[in-house]
Amino acid sequence: MTNDQLSDVLEYQVRSHINIYDSPKCDRLATQAATGRHLRIVDRPLVDADKNVNFDTTPIMVRLCEDNYPGWLDIRDVNLLDVSQTVYHPHVLSEAEIREKLPTVINFAHQAMKQPNYYLWGGTVAPNYDCSGLMQAAFLSTGIWLPRDAYQQEAFTKPISISDLEPGDLVFFGTPQKATHVGLYLGEHRYIHSSGKAQGRNGIGIDILSEDGDKVSQIYYQQLRGCGKVVASYQSGNC
Repeated sequence: MTNDQLSDVLEYQVRSHINIYDSPKCDRLATQAATGRHLRIVDRPLVDADKNVNFDTTPIMVRLCEDNYPGWLDIRDVNLLDVSQTVYHPHVLSEAEIREKLPTVINFAHQAMKQPNYYLWGGTVAPNYDCSGLMQAAFLSTGIWLPRDAYQQEAFTKPISISDLEPGDLVFFGTPQKATHVGLYLGEHRYIHSSGKAQGRNGIGIDILSEDGDKVSQIYYQQLRGCGKVVASYQSGNC
C-alpha cells in the first residue's frame, strides 16, 4: 500500500505497535495502538491542482475504533497498516462477567510493575504506561475495553463511595473540575498506578489512600476526587 492509496471508507488493522500523536507535528504522544487494533482515516491531505501535498511527509488524522480515540499518524507508519478483513464490533460483557475477570486485571497490573518501566505520557503498550493507559491495558488483557483518558474513564464508570471500594475498582484524582489521574484499587486502602517523577516516582507503584502515607501517597490523596466501578465494556460509536 502506498501513502496516497489510503481510503477514508476502509477500516485498517495495525500490524505492529504504532504511536498516535496529538497534533500534525507528531511530536507529542497522545496514545498508542497495539498490534491488532482497528482504525479509520478521518482526514487525508488534499492535493491541489499543482499537487503540492507530499504524501511522503504529511501526517494523517485517524480514529481508533475500540475507544473512539482521535489522533495523528506519522506517515512513515502507514506501512504498518493492513486493510482489515472484518469490521470491528465491540464484545458485550455483563457486570457479572466483568467481576469474574477482575483478579486477572489486578494480576496484569502487578506483572506490569515487575517489569522495568517508566511513566510515558500517552503510553498504553508495555512496558511504559501513563496512568489511564495502564488501566486500559489491564482491563483489555481480559477483553474489557475502557475509554482512553482518566476523565473519560471516570465518566464511564459507576460512581461509588470510598467506603464501598472493592478490588478492581478505579480511584480518580485531579482537580474539582476534572480527573487527571487514575489508579486501580487493590484492597486494604492500597491502589496501583503509573505516575510521573514530578509526583515522586517515575513508573508503576503501589500507594495508599491516606494522608499518612509516603510522599507519593500524600500528593495523590490530596487530589482524591472519587471512585468508580467498571460495570460494562466500552462500546464506541461507529468508527
